Amino acid sequence: MFEALSDSFGNIFDRLRGRGALGEKDVEQALVEIRRALIEADVALPVVSSFLDKVRPRAIGAEVLRSVTPGQQVVKIVNDTLVDMLGAPEPLSFNAVPPVAIMMVGLQGSGKTTTTAKVAKLITERDRKKVLMASLDTSRPAAMEQLRVLGEQVGVATLPIVNGQAPRDIAKRALEAGRLGSYDVVMLDTAGRTNADEALMSEMKLISDTVNPHETLLVADSLTGQEAVNIADQFNKRVSLTGIVLTRIDGDGRGGAALAMRHVTGVPIKLLGVGEGVDKLEQFDAKRIAGRILGMGDVVGLVEKAAETMDADKAEKMAARMKKGQFGLDDLAEQLRQMTRMGGMAGVLGMLPGMGKFKNQAGAMGMEDKNIARQIAIISSMTIKEKEDPRLLNASRKKRIAAGSGTSVQDVNKVIKMHRQMADMMKKLGKGGMKGLAGMLGGMGGGMPPGLGNGLGGGLGGSGGMPDLSDLSKLQGQLPPGLGLPPKKK
Repeated sequence: MFEALSDSFGNIFDRLRGRGALGEKDVEQALVEIRRALIEADVALPVVSSFLDKVRPRAIGAEVLRSVTPGQQVVKIVNDTLVDMLGAPEPLSFNAVPPVAIMMVGLQGSGKTTTTAKVAKLITERDRKKVLMASLDTSRPAAMEQLRVLGEQVGVATLPIVNGQAPRDIAKRALEAGRLGSYDVVMLDTAGRTNADEALMSEMKLISDTVNPHETLLVADSLTGQEAVNIADQFNKRVSLTGIVLTRIDGDGRGGAALAMRHVTGVPIKLLGVGEGVDKLEQFDAKRIAGRILGMGDVVGLVEKAAETMDADKAEKMAARMKKGQFGLDDLAEQLRQMTRMGGMAGVLGMLPGMGKFKNQAGAMGMEDKNIARQIAIISSMTIKEKEDPRLLNASRKKRIAAGSGTSVQDVNKVIKMHRQMADMMKKLGKGGMKGLAGMLGGMGGGMPPGLGNGLGGGLGGSGGMPDLSDLSKLQGQLPPGLGLPPKKK
């Protein structure tokens, strides 16, 4: 997400860091470039002006110009201001007499019904709440049926459909069913609005006045940029919004809506839709978003994603094998599958400190999604003995594997080489604790793009060198899953 803005900021800060001492003209030029980057990201001009007004006095003051590391100081100031502009995280509130009513509103086509199911799944699993969903959308054909089907997919109950009822009456019935069924939360999915549809806007206001929801969440499409901010402002004038859910944030290369929403409307962004799957919903956290934008990574997000997608039993077994210096082709295949589940190499690199600039080089590493699928297919075409002992892979066996996986012998050789490099690394980890990891990363041959080993060292160490990695536990949440580290047990 926010690739264009992240790349622009990355280039600006790289130049600042490379200059050593900074003069006032250097900082002013950087601020001009930051202004241009924000405007190109579709951030509203008043928001850009306000942002720079907060950054400028600190950036051209003694705090930066007399600092030992002025470039880093500018980055910190921009980061702190960005976090302030995005706003402190405000989770969903359930501090009310149950059933707590959550009303979902938004424009047609913003993904409101799907988001309702995503939110219901999240609070059922994360907050351990008993949730009932109800569709109040009588204007769109099959809207109620859509929510019922989604309810079955996410394992959340839906209010039985009664044809002919008005939205307000359905809302009353949902709350009554919530009380009788001892539900903690009742989610009300209202009909999608259009800017010009005064009747539907009035209906939404009537429903809100009737049920007095504890939370009223606006579902907004982040790809609409500044228009999403205007939409939020319009809805907030009709009903008192308590939060915003930004959808399709994973496809938003600019970030204008996310950056301007809180500043313009005063309404906090509470959740982010980061994909089409029913589990693709993240808690909004300004520090983590700012970190992604400024290339500082999102290690917490990476750890959470790893914990969500990794099988704990498999991770424990693999950790035990690695401590003995064992790493087979099946282990490599599992690591590749884990990489895919976490969004591919580009997704992982984008969340590691200092590694955002390398995410576009995933193709050069042979770690694109299609290449990963091909590598898994190659390993799947091997026999059990071949996976356990790659030394058996002679020319005829490689031809058979290539034919079985629809690839070439050259592709098979690349997988074997990748495994050999990883196996050597695991032996080093098993013997020396991990102190030789920096050298291993730097010597991965053609498997990594130029500078990646150094970039990883700088990103993790913070000052260009690797951190103390003498213990596996110290790596928790810092390295990509390709290095085979399981998440800590809670």
